[in-house]
Amino acid sequence: QGQLVESGGGLVQAGDSLRLSCAASGRTFTSYMGWFRQAPGKEREFVAAINWSGGSTYYADSVKGRFTISRDNGKKSVYLQMNSLKPEDTAVYYCAAGSGFMKYDYWGQGTQVTVSS
Repeated sequence: QGQLVESGGGLVQAGDSLRLSCAASGRTFTSYMGWFRQAPGKEREFVAAINWSGGSTYYADSVKGRFTISRDNGKKSVYLQMNSLKPEDTAVYYCAAGSGFMKYDYWGQGTQVTVSS
């Protein structure tokens, strides 16, 4: 069936940048790929999504203008470029794959992003 594996998380300071990667295998590289995050004590929330061609992208208001989602279908990978990071961006970031904009069937294990002030 395959899996999604995230990488690129870490500890950074406010204002820094990070680039998350998600490598897919098997059936998990689907038409819609997305990123979600979950902060301590909070529910998982949507961050960004992208369709197969990359022509349509979607962002949460809290990250619009700072984060950019992209994908490389040849490498079965999706990326999240995060700029101007803020302490409130601290969370575990999850890669997701599915057949629709908010219809995700596969999830990665997550990668921790910590932004210090």
